[in-house]
This record gives sequence, structure tokens and C-alpha cells, in this order.
Amino acid sequence: MPLPASDIAAAAQMACRLEATAPKPGNVSPGRPFRDLRFEDFLASADSIGPAMLHAGDRPVGSIVFEAVQASMRAAHTNTNLGIVLLLAPLARAAAICEPGQGLRDALAAVLEATTVADARDVYRAIRMAGPGGLGTAPEQDVADEPTEPLIEVMRLGASHDDVAREYATAFGTTFETGLPVLRELRQQGISWDDAIVQTYLTILAARPDTHIARRGGRSLAADVSARAARVLERGAVATDAWRAAVHELDDSLRDPGNTANPGASADLVTAAIFALLVSASV
Repeated sequence: MPLPASDIAAAAQMACRLEATAPKPGNVSPGRPFRDLRFEDFLASADSIGPAMLHAGDRPVGSIVFEAVQASMRAAHTNTNLGIVLLLAPLARAAAICEPGQGLRDALAAVLEATTVADARDVYRAIRMAGPGGLGTAPEQDVADEPTEPLIEVMRLGASHDDVAREYATAFGTTFETGLPVLRELRQQGISWDDAIVQTYLTILAARPDTHIARRGGRSLAADVSARAARVLERGAVATDAWRAAVHELDDSLRDPGNTANPGASADLVTAAIFALLVSASV
């Protein structure tokens, strides 16, 4: 039977907290703030999205996204979780409507295909409200305009250059085929949440250039950061001293005043994988 609404909301909030707490290289974590963004901002945002996720079973995806982003901006006064919300909203709705024996990804695919122009309109409103940096313009269905296509079609247009859009276009391919298997295996081995999340993040980052970096610093930088993440994975098994040293070195190398090398999209994808793991045992 579908998960209770309260469990879905709690899983969404927990996924955000776990992701923010893990010391992922190049991202905000406890004791490692950016100049204009702190760990506490992410905690405030995590708490704020609960009410929107609570209604995932009876509201469309776009409405969930808009309500969650609005609450997050009210709580943190800056964009901390737009990509996360865009990923969690359809996942939460899928968890809420999943039929017995259906499987979360199958339910998710149905949710995505059922999205409408109204969903796209609400998502556009949420994006404009959050004001993410480096967004640029698009030749079709630009976020500055009003959409005329369903949300899934809009996302397909952006799939080649945006990690979140690619998840929509592939029924969350990276989440279910890369992130979730690694995270599940590490947790089954008894690896701590922090270390398992960092390793999952590095695996995702090494697999393809992060589009958040590409928008801010260019494709060459994004490719270089992915190569550096791959080298960390080669330095030793997760949670060993060699692995930890390599993680710290990568973190130091990715920090600059403008956070140009921040692999923010990879962090968003990790949050989706955490949520999927938290709810997968019950759907």
C-alpha cells in the first residue's frame, strides 16, 4: 500500500538533512560554509519542505515544487534546495501513489509522464523565485517566459545540459542506476551515513561532469572536477585513512571565493538517492 503522507514528508526532510551533513567535497557542510551560505541554511530549508511533501499524494508535481521552494526561500532567504525540491517532488508523489508490487521507479515514470503545462508553469514560477545563478537562456521554453509544453517535455529539452532535467527525461536514471545501488550496498555493509553519502556523491560526480559547475565555470572545469573525483575513488576503499585524506584534498581544491567548482547538481542527485533508499523498503 502507498506510504503514509507523514512518512513521505519525514523521509524528504531526513534526506535533505543527511545530504547536508555529509562532508561532500566542494559543498557546504558542518564547519565548512561558503561566504554567503551556511550549513544552518540547509537545515532550515530541510525542515521547511515538510508541509509541501505531506501533500504529495493529492497535489500535482508543480504545485509541490512551488510550495516547497516558497517555504524554503522564506526559511533560508536564499536558494539552497531548488534542484533537490525538483527531484524530491515527483519522487514523493510516486511514493504516495505507488500501488502494491509496482515499484518506486515505475510509479515515478507514470508521475512524470502525467505532468502538465500547469506543472511547468508552477515550476517556472519556483525557478524564478529561487533565482539560481548561471541559468542563462534557452531557445525554446525559456524559464523567463510562460511554458506551453507539459513539464516532462520542457525537461526533455534541457536534458543535454542540466542534470535535474536529465533525471526527468530518463525516469531518474542516475538516481536509480548509479546513486541508489552504491548507497544501498554501502549501508548494507555497515558504512556510516556520512561516508556512504560521500562515496555515492563521488561515484555520481566521477561518472559525468556536473552541470552546475559547467554553467558557472565551463565544461572544461566540470570535466576536470569529475576526473579528480575519479582519482579519489582509486585512492582506497571507503572510510579508510587514504580515502579520507583524498576526500579532504579534493574538498580543499574545490573551494574558491565564487564557489565556481561547487558540484551542486551531484549533491542534489545524492539527495534523491537517499530519499529513494529511505522509502524503498516500504513501497
